[in-house]
Order: sequence, then C-alpha cells, then structure tokens
Amino acid sequence: MFEKLEKVLMPVADRLGKNKILVAIRDGFLVSTPLIIVGSLFILIANFPIPGWSEFWARIFGEGWESYLSNVARATFDIISLLAVIGIGYSYSREIGADRIQGAIVSLVSFVILMPTIIAYEGVKGTKTLNAISFSFTGTSGIFLSMIVSILSVRIFNWAYKKGWTIKLPEGVPPAVFNSFAALIPSAIVMFIFFLVRILFELTPYESAHNFIYTVLQAPLMGVGNSLGAQIVYVVSCSVFWFFGINGPAVANSVFSPIFRTLSIENLKAFQAGLALPHIYTGQFVDLFQTFGGGGSTLSLVILMVTVCKSERIKQLGKLSIVPGVFGINEPIIFGLPIVLNPVMIIPFIGVPLMNTILSAIAFESGFLPYTNGVEIPWTTPLGFSGYLSTGSLKAALFQVILVVLGCVVYYPFIKILDKNYLKDEQSQTEEDELEDISFDDISLDDI
Repeated sequence: MFEKLEKVLMPVADRLGKNKILVAIRDGFLVSTPLIIVGSLFILIANFPIPGWSEFWARIFGEGWESYLSNVARATFDIISLLAVIGIGYSYSREIGADRIQGAIVSLVSFVILMPTIIAYEGVKGTKTLNAISFSFTGTSGIFLSMIVSILSVRIFNWAYKKGWTIKLPEGVPPAVFNSFAALIPSAIVMFIFFLVRILFELTPYESAHNFIYTVLQAPLMGVGNSLGAQIVYVVSCSVFWFFGINGPAVANSVFSPIFRTLSIENLKAFQAGLALPHIYTGQFVDLFQTFGGGGSTLSLVILMVTVCKSERIKQLGKLSIVPGVFGINEPIIFGLPIVLNPVMIIPFIGVPLMNTILSAIAFESGFLPYTNGVEIPWTTPLGFSGYLSTGSLKAALFQVILVVLGCVVYYPFIKILDKNYLKDEQSQTEEDELEDISFDDISLDDI
C-alpha cells in the first residue's frame, strides 16, 4: 500500500515543488513575512490583552498613544498587496532567468496601472473626487490580483526581452545604463498591455480588475479556505507528504498560504479597529492550534520518548529533540526516529494533527475560545505563550496544553511498539557483543 501511495504522491509533490509559478508565489510571500511579523508586534503592543494596559501607558504618553504604533502596522498590512507583487515579481524573475529588479519593478507598475486612482468623497459642497490610491486596493483585497499581475507582467517582459526587442548600446557603457535601456521596450510593452486591460475592465460592470478578481476569484476561494473541510485537507496532506520525506507545508502552502494570510490580516484589521473578528481558520489557527513541535504534532511524541521509553536509541534521540521540539523544529524526529516510511507511526502522525484541528474547530465554533486576533506570531513561539498572545485568552494557552496531553495519549501505544522493537534489537546486539568479547587466548592447558 505504501509503495502505491509513494508512486502517486512523489510525482505530485515533485511537480508542485518544481512548479516555477507556485515556487515564486510561495517565496514572494516570504519576502514580506519579516515585515508582517514586526508590524504585528506593534499592534500587539498597542492592544496587549491585559486589563488596564492602554490606560497605564496613556498616563505616560498621553491619550491616543496607540495611533503612533498603528502607523507602523499600516505601513505593512495596508500595503500587503504591493509587497506581494514586488516579492512575487522578483521571485518569478529569478525562476525563469529574467532580470530580477526589473521584473519586480514592472510588476509593481502594472499593478498600479490597473488600480482605481480616483476616490469620491463627500465634501462641504457635495461629492468631490481626489486623485489618490486607496488602501482598500493595496490591502488584502488585492492579494490575488497581485499574484496574477506579477506572473503575467514578468512573463511578458521576459518574452519581449528574449525576442531581442531591446535598445542596443555600444560597448563601454556602464552596466546600469545598459540594463536600463535594454529594459525600456519590454517594459513599455508590458505597461501598454495593462493599460488596455484597465480600459477593458472600466467598460464592464465590475469597473476595475480589482473588483473583478476579488468578486469572481478571491472571495469564493477564501470562503472555501475558511472551512473545517479545507483545514482537514491541508493538515492531512502535510502529514502524508512528511511521511514520504517531503516537507509537507512547503508543498501545501503553495496553494493554501495566500488564503490563510488574507484571512489572518482581515482578522488583524478588525482587531486593530476593535471590531468583531470575522474568521476562525486563519494562519494562526494553522500554526498554533493544529500542530505542536512541528509536522505531526510531534512535541507529544518527544515527551513520551524522554519519559516512558526504555530503548537507548529513542531516549537519547528524545533528549536531543526536546528543546528544538518546544520551538517547533522536528526534523531530528522525522528522519532520526524515523517517521519517514515508518508504518508504525503513520497513524498517530496523521491522527494527532487531525484530532487537534477538529477539537480546535469545536472550541472556536462553540465560543469556548475567542478567535485568533491575526497577530503574526513567529511559528517558533512555544505553546502557552502563542495561545495567549494570539487570542488574549489564558484558556487558549491551557487548551494548547490539553491538546499536547491528548496527543501523548494517542502516540503512546505506537511509540511503545517501536520502543519494544528497538529495545529487543539493542539487547540482541549486546548479547552478540558479549560473545565477541570471549577469547580463547586466556585458556591454558595447565588449568585443566
């Protein structure tokens, strides 16, 4: 059975892992991740979940001190689409061998060309218009369009460049000047095409590419991703890929990451504005309530390896893995125990994250736990701290601990089976070593 699964999954994972578009989207979002984390920390400080926190600092810095921190957050979350289009344009240019900087820039310009730049507002003398860019188009609502635009613009740019439609300058010209003029005609072609696209969309009822993509593509996909079914598909697929030695999240996130990130940022904006949080299944739900200690939720497994196992192999590996496991790193377990292609461990390795997902969904759906606030907490944050910071509730921290304990219960019979087999092998090896230590050199006929 495992051989058949391997034959099916390995080609799929290989194709997804080598698909240049998916790799570019994944890496493009990673470019903005440090900025998102820092911006989240500013929001967390402004809205720290302790009673009297705001009032305490208001006595020192004055009323409205939170608005200063919000400016930093706005510089990241409200322009997430701009960061995405630059990051993806750069990454895709790298993947197809195009000029990376020019690819990133032409992606950004193409995205802005499609963007509505006239804002209507009610003035004293009636409705007026203003030439400006609205944050509503550069925030989460523009993420999917940013992905499409960056891929298409870089593809068109590289196609024109490869055709040789460039301005040739004589030798001796500085490289920066040479590259700039070489990119002139390809960039002009890209900009003209997106100019025509903008005009075409203005003739439709959607009025802009942003409204069209959000209505037809992004909103439906977010609806599908914001469901327990999607979470189950995600967490099971990650575990199955890991079982075959493939980094599951690296494969699955190529598809799911844009959806989870969009849902997270929408929760974060609502949290910042003091509004009701709209979504359960955010990136924080995935990172902080599905798995603990890495893929397969192996923190429970490591605890058992250290406390109840008798095999020296498992005990020593557990001691080496306990500290990395607390911070979500479990490659020593995946490849050292191993989990990979281990038929004994596949059931709990899939079952524990699935159990965590279902129980967490019930806890959030029932209102036992408040929704995650969207604050981008580093995935290495230990449990307890991460649960509290992501929800502002001590119950969430306690709930994480309960899930780890339940994970220990599920893993116990399986790790004991493995422990028994390893212990038997060690004892057999010890007996063989003792026999090898016996020497006939010390036997003398005089002793008979």
